[in-house]
Amino acid sequence: MESTLDTLPKIGAPATRALNNAGYATLRDLAGVPRTELAKLHGMGPKALGTIQNALEQHNLSLG
Repeated sequence: MESTLDTLPKIGAPATRALNNAGYATLRDLAGVPRTELAKLHGMGPKALGTIQNALEQHNLSLG
């Protein structure tokens, strides 16, 4: 799965809405954000967090 820093990875509608509502619009916005902070968002589950981490790693980035 190729990812771009200018969009969010495909993580499902509830998780995408949670990120958008929290002000995260792109994968780039998520670099360095603590995983525990994202896990608190309603609609964000372990699968979505894993997908985000994997997408960030493609760009040598990571969650905080």
